[in-house]
Amino acid sequence: MKKYFSALIYFVLKIISPKKYLVRPNINIDSNPGFSIYDITMKSIDGENIQLSRYLGKKILIVNTASKCGFTNQYNELEAFQIKNQDSFVVLGFPANNFGGQESGSNEDIITFCKLNFGVTFQLFEKSDVIGPNQNLLYKWLSDKDKNGWNDVPPSWNFCKYVINEKGELLNFYSSSVNPLISIS
Repeated sequence: MKKYFSALIYFVLKIISPKKYLVRPNINIDSNPGFSIYDITMKSIDGENIQLSRYLGKKILIVNTASKCGFTNQYNELEAFQIKNQDSFVVLGFPANNFGGQESGSNEDIITFCKLNFGVTFQLFEKSDVIGPNQNLLYKWLSDKDKNGWNDVPPSWNFCKYVINEKGELLNFYSSSVNPLISIS
């Protein structure tokens, strides 16, 4: 039943989603008015506090993930993307249980699943909310145009993707259906 539900959700998102991606407008805006993505510290899946300033000078691909989603196979593409682009990009995964209850496991369950089934080596963070009243600080920044300069679109499902440039500016938002190996550069 869950498999059919996931397939139905995937179909609905493909049909009703008006855009597969959003691109930063080509206007002169101050994308970090007093608060930069590099000011954010997040907890890794194994409990380490990671300041996002660690990634200054590299592009960042931020993805909200889930282990029981129709898009879960994108872990393969994300890992391949990380390996292919390791000199210029870093992939950061943020497990969340906000969509369809598709990430119900503990942090330990998630890391075991990702390593065992997909060989994930890119950085995963602790499970947290990417939407709603308990939305984590990073996703508040990603989906608030007053903080990031232009975007107010939160994730609409698992495996939505945000691209940050080397200067910490939000460049693009991609929907779940976008394959990172094909569409993101």
